[in-house]
Amino acid sequence: MVAVFSFRVDTGFMSAATVNPVTLPPKDFRVVDDLARVLGEPAVTLVGSDGVAVEIPDEVRDVLVHVVDAMKQGQGITVAPLSTRLTTSQAAEFLGISRPTLVKLLEAHEIPFEKTTRHRRVRLDDVLAFRERRRVERRAALEEMSRQAIEDGLYEDTATDYRQALAEARKAEAG
Repeated sequence: MVAVFSFRVDTGFMSAATVNPVTLPPKDFRVVDDLARVLGEPAVTLVGSDGVAVEIPDEVRDVLVHVVDAMKQGQGITVAPLSTRLTTSQAAEFLGISRPTLVKLLEAHEIPFEKTTRHRRVRLDDVLAFRERRRVERRAALEEMSRQAIEDGLYEDTATDYRQALAEARKAEAG
């Protein structure tokens, strides 16, 4: 199973009614520091109250490292399976956009959704996939703009040169 982390300070993006509550860091940060130190070792063993010792697999240790790192920064944690279904409000908050904007994306088939009765539900893995696609698109656009600026020789220009070029472009469009 793949786990996803959504870190929020103060409150989580999921409502209190969800199965995955937000866990706030402990008040005693020494415990978190001790955990971070132990989890930094190559092999970690968990010993139960019955004395049974189990070596923690690397995948589980990696998850715990992320949790402890976030807690060291004072952040609350939610660990949720990728199949978790979010309300449109939860998905919008997770993406940092308004609910109406999210609904437009859903209706434009940018993000798959299910409609149960009147309410739309969005899978967390679909929201994460959308966020990653947008990140890749933004990076590609930035690289293209940078390539074009280099090709046009704009990296050697000053801020004044940029302002003059912009003013000239605006005059050309208006004229």
